[in-house]
Amino acid sequence: MTTAPDIRKRELAQIHIAKAQLGMDDETYRAMLWTIARVKSAADLDWAGRKRVLDHFKASGAKLGGLRAPRAAPDRAGLVGKIGAQLTDMSLPWAYAHGMAKHMFKLEKVEWCSPEQLRKIVAALAYKQKKGAA
Repeated sequence: MTTAPDIRKRELAQIHIAKAQLGMDDETYRAMLWTIARVKSAADLDWAGRKRVLDHFKASGAKLGGLRAPRAAPDRAGLVGKIGAQLTDMSLPWAYAHGMAKHMFKLEKVEWCSPEQLRKIVAALAYKQKKGAA
């Protein structure tokens, strides 16, 4: 079950991902927050404010999909499915896993990882899940 704090966390993450995608500096970002929602920090946004900011970013060209599972080769489909389940459990987008692949293995997308690399991503996500549950 997705709770309001989970939704808020996911939307704030999307806001920060969009900021990075559009290459906004901090001053421009804060000016946009003030213009769109009359707040100085994304943490101060209510649900309507987060929606307005996300709509503004989408209109500005940010790609915030990240919800579709990547297509993996048959020998990797099980591991990619496991990663998808872990991401769903933690309310994280696929962009998070792609970021892990880039950080850990210098690969742009999860589906480009070898089975051994995918196992390492599964282990890292399991550690994050365990740490978050404590």
